Amino acid sequence: MQTTPRVEDFYTQHLEQTRSLTVRVDCPAKTNLTLEVGPTHEEWGGRHALDTIYCAVGVYDTVTATAKAPGSGFSLDLEGTHLGDLASSSSDMRRNHAVLALFAMAQAANREPDVALTITKRIPVGAGLGGGSADAAAAILAIDRLWELNWPIERLREIAATLGADMPFCLTGGLAHGTGFGEQIEDIEAGSDRAHDLEAQGFTGEVLVGAYHAQLSTPEVYHTFDVVGAGEGDHNHLQAAAISLHPRSGRAIEAALKAGARHAFVSGSGPSVVAFVPDHATAQRIIDAWMQQDAADRIIRAKAPATPIIGVTQ
Repeated sequence: MQTTPRVEDFYTQHLEQTRSLTVRVDCPAKTNLTLEVGPTHEEWGGRHALDTIYCAVGVYDTVTATAKAPGSGFSLDLEGTHLGDLASSSSDMRRNHAVLALFAMAQAANREPDVALTITKRIPVGAGLGGGSADAAAAILAIDRLWELNWPIERLREIAATLGADMPFCLTGGLAHGTGFGEQIEDIEAGSDRAHDLEAQGFTGEVLVGAYHAQLSTPEVYHTFDVVGAGEGDHNHLQAAAISLHPRSGRAIEAALKAGARHAFVSGSGPSVVAFVPDHATAQRIIDAWMQQDAADRIIRAKAPATPIIGVTQ
């Protein structure tokens, strides 16, 4: 005799299927092709007004998310050889950007954060490349897929904006115009006139990233900017402040431009330097110059613009 399946059986089966899912998101770093810094605003917690052109760079952190048993809470594992301050024994994993993103998604979805997160770091830490923001964005994208929420990007960006300035952009990558304190995003669609204009200016294709063991504190860079201001002709208003705190960045920019880079500048609040190059020969000249002049500790070759990559395994 056939029996009618119980509702509890369907629920249990669905829960077991969800638990076995793992969502992997590779999220790229970001840089700022232009970064104009305006006055501070009390309503933004003292943050500066920004007007920026974001560009995602193909150096990826990977976040994987797997559902855990109800009531078991979250877990976080960190992997990679370039963990920076994240590897410190005093680092509070509950303050990790990806974990904060998990908490924010759980609150918005009225769920418990019973998820195992793993972060594989490749983006330099404390480098002006938005590594923490990329991790948060990757976690948001992973949780949205893991819990089958399928929320529109506008809702995900609202959640991301509560966590940081760069995170709404990192959800989609590519190219975008950012305003507010950086969280208000207007995508620059591939193939649009604005995208073609940036390409014509040499802001796409092969990129070299000169990274450092040293890290810069973003608040310290902004405090220095408030004192020294923007350098003449600098499209990144934070560049002079970052170089004053980390002079090797200035040497890397000078060497890259002399070797034929289309553009070379401090990425965000630094100290990393990004150089857009026209061809492989120029890239090699810049690499040789940086190595000979000890202008960078780590050199990464990448492509820009880039976008997040989402995969699901059973």
